[in-house]
Amino acid sequence: MDYELILRNINKLITLTKKEEEDFVVALSTRSLKKKQLLVKENEVCKFSAFVTKGCLRSYSTDRNGFEHILQFAPPDWWIADIYSLISGQPGKLNIDALEDSEVILLNRSDQEELFEKHPKFERFFRILTEKSVVANHSRLLDYMGLQAMERYDAFCRRYPTLTHTLPQKQIASYIGVTPEFLSKMKAGLLRKK
Repeated sequence: MDYELILRNINKLITLTKKEEEDFVVALSTRSLKKKQLLVKENEVCKFSAFVTKGCLRSYSTDRNGFEHILQFAPPDWWIADIYSLISGQPGKLNIDALEDSEVILLNRSDQEELFEKHPKFERFFRILTEKSVVANHSRLLDYMGLQAMERYDAFCRRYPTLTHTLPQKQIASYIGVTPEFLSKMKAGLLRKK
């Protein structure tokens, strides 16, 4: 496996020495996922962070009526995990699966902790990553509560510009909290205005 993409991702926030890169790469494992295959299952403890190198993953919860509520998409060069479960060690409430055949690099939580001890700058990297995740989730929650559906769709397009034309409409609709039919009508209305 070529680890160049994940190393570039890390080097956006911190600069690693050759030794730090080597110690990091040794801690990693890889996994291939088929479309719809689960990486993390609700009610289980999430034990790793995943970095997507190919394909696209999503995290979601399922309500009592069986409806899926998508919290995040992770295209290549994105990290994904059930942060609550990963940090607390408690069973999570999210599923994470592949929307298409995908490749991920995994960093086990215990190996991550060892990296923190050995090379403290990794703690800084993951703190920044976690802070960005908290800010994104906070913004998403406020958008969901305060924005109209069209505004939520616009926010989705800004956050995931590479996915607007590749994801099934059903997935986008779930993310912005509308039905696929409503999203279709909304997009048709946009086309008529242009």
